[in-house]
Amino acid sequence: MFDKLEKETILQLKPQINRANPSALRMWLVSLCAFVTIIQSSLSDSFSSLLVAFAAVSMAELAEFLFYFRTEKQAMPKDGSAIASAFILTLLLPNCLNPLYVALGVFFTMLVVKYSFGGLGANWLNPALGGWLFIRFSWPAAFEEALNVNPPSIGGANSANNISSWISDTLNTSIFHVFGVELPKNYIELFAYSGSGLIIDRGLFAFLLGTIILGAFQVSRIWIPVAYLCFYAFLVKVSGNDLFLGLFSGSIIVAAFLLVADSATSPKSRAGSLIVAILAGFLSWLFRYHGGEPYGAFFAVALLNALVPVIRRIETHLFYRGMA
Repeated sequence: MFDKLEKETILQLKPQINRANPSALRMWLVSLCAFVTIIQSSLSDSFSSLLVAFAAVSMAELAEFLFYFRTEKQAMPKDGSAIASAFILTLLLPNCLNPLYVALGVFFTMLVVKYSFGGLGANWLNPALGGWLFIRFSWPAAFEEALNVNPPSIGGANSANNISSWISDTLNTSIFHVFGVELPKNYIELFAYSGSGLIIDRGLFAFLLGTIILGAFQVSRIWIPVAYLCFYAFLVKVSGNDLFLGLFSGSIIVAAFLLVADSATSPKSRAGSLIVAILAGFLSWLFRYHGGEPYGAFFAVALLNALVPVIRRIETHLFYRGMA
């Protein structure tokens, strides 16, 4: 049995490690969820989304090989974390991004954000989010087209495609007419958006199906994304904005399930995790609706990731130092 001093020392030596035994199954399930999303996006962009994914995964494997070759370790890990990070970063990128920028972003993700801090579970920033920030600020023009193309507006000039129109007409005639309401066509298009944009926004329907799998296998603590989404939705509603568009555009869903809920960059305690989820919801709303940043959720999570070491020190003082 460890005495009190030994427990304090262990907690302070590795403040960023959240899971002692990372599960390879979790990584592969996340990769599967991301891959089906990329497939949906690729079906309407001549497979450009798949090209982005191929560049990301290829560079992730190469970077991991170079790291373990350089450190003279016997074998590369088989946990699938490199591929998972590459797939998550792919979701956050425009579907028409130059593969060279993708490869450089993944190289930065793997060697600087991930392995320079010790690898899986020890990084201070979500690796995919770190790669997104690197590409976004290194080549801002590459994001210009995606950021300037807004999702369909309710009653706006953009009309829903034929499939969206058919689905909305069917729902309106079979269900919603009973309640005397009509579902706008452009709501449906959010789940199969075919314009230029981030891959996650173009494959949202497939990603939502994937979150069911993530929840069933308890890949993350499901109440964290739920808390984030509920508080964010509350702010969107009380501020007079469209709730449906607020939730299903701006990459809010991927921020909730893959970034806010990331176990490696979350507090350890329930209280700390709940506070961070609520703060993430507030900052996502603030940056998006008052900061003019369509993808403000990414900046919100990055800011909170940077504060997690401070939060964990507070947790250590409040919850762990008194362990017998």
